[in-house]
Amino acid sequence: MPPATLPTAPAPDALERETIRRVAWRLMPLLMLGYFCAYLDRVNVGYAGLQMNKALGFSSSVFGFGSGIFFFGYFLFELPSNLVLAKVGARRWIARILLTWGVISGLTALVWNDWSFYGIRFLLGLAEAGYYPGVVLFLTWWFPSYYRTRMMAFFMLASVISLIIGPLVSGQLLELDGWLGIAGWKWLFIVEALPAIVMAFVTLRYLTDRPEEAKWLRPDQRAWLAKRLAEEQSQREDIRRFELGEALRNPRVWWLTLVYFGQNLSNYGFLIFLPQIIKAFGVSYGMTGVIGAIPFVFAAFAMLAWGWHSDHTGERSWHVAIACFVAAIGLSVCIFIHNSPVLLMLALIFAQMGQASISPTFWSLPTAMLTGVAAAGGIALINSVGNLGGFAGPYIYGLVKDATGNDMIALVAIALPVVVSGVVVLILGHDRRLERIPPASAHPRA
Repeated sequence: MPPATLPTAPAPDALERETIRRVAWRLMPLLMLGYFCAYLDRVNVGYAGLQMNKALGFSSSVFGFGSGIFFFGYFLFELPSNLVLAKVGARRWIARILLTWGVISGLTALVWNDWSFYGIRFLLGLAEAGYYPGVVLFLTWWFPSYYRTRMMAFFMLASVISLIIGPLVSGQLLELDGWLGIAGWKWLFIVEALPAIVMAFVTLRYLTDRPEEAKWLRPDQRAWLAKRLAEEQSQREDIRRFELGEALRNPRVWWLTLVYFGQNLSNYGFLIFLPQIIKAFGVSYGMTGVIGAIPFVFAAFAMLAWGWHSDHTGERSWHVAIACFVAAIGLSVCIFIHNSPVLLMLALIFAQMGQASISPTFWSLPTAMLTGVAAAGGIALINSVGNLGGFAGPYIYGLVKDATGNDMIALVAIALPVVVSGVVVLILGHDRRLERIPPASAHPRA
């Protein structure tokens, strides 16, 4: 696009900087706290399994299947959930999501056999469906494309913080085993369900659906933001406006879904079984939580730096692919160094740094081409089908581990799909015509 056609605004530098900063400080903490709760309730089953598997007689494959069946419920309700959010607004719908998944997560403490475990995890997936793609869509309502990847990185940072704090808390909750006659793994589910319930009411009170409704912005800030976002949407639609049906049939959307499937297969296979890998070192429950938090400390810094670099350069596809390849290498080399706990942890840290850096840059690809209802449906499609990898990963890991008795072979098995993801995203490339990325000199480095 020639520079002369770029949208302009009065006093762009000062007004843009002030507006984006105010929006970010108002909205991002709310969204991040919600996602913190989501990840806490989604993957704490990995730590609960340290006691629950023995108490209920679960094999690795039964545990992997039950942990992953969450994503079947997620898959079924993801698309309709995001379409409802687009219709009724994010504030009420996200609050509903938080409340129902918090209640169901707490009820996991009542499971008594494999089928009850499968059922409650399936219902948890139904309840949580729509939160993540809803936020991806919500960010397109509030942030111009130039800022969106770093905002996704900040949002995703909540999941990494959850994976730092969650293991520390989970390890200590397991130490409550037998207190008041309740097993430690049950305390874990009960206590860690409470934050999501609280955040439901906080979200209902403080989240704002659209810039036009933001009384906490000055009138000139509301006008600038609405104008900028409308111009970006118009630019994309001048090139190609996708209707919902077209978006759901578009080959590029389905290839991006495959990329996301591979990423989630690798990620959740790793997350669910990491506590068991660490516990095999012979440490206590508490130390398992401490050691399990270490990879995610490094991942937090990697995610933010990689997202900022992608926004700063405007490059997307190579950033996604390199992160995929780093994750795969880190998982694969574990098979050669499994006899050294220190080297093994370094490899897992490297893998998680790559894994955490995939999603923030990945979502810039579909949001650059889709707008309106097509964006709601396309994002939900990619996230719901792609998240079936979250079922496949733990289940494949559990099957391989049961068959071989070896965690390292299972790590290699879940590394291969993320290699495919990296290759596919390079072949697809990034259609830069669909995203307005002005020269960095024209913008503050927010």
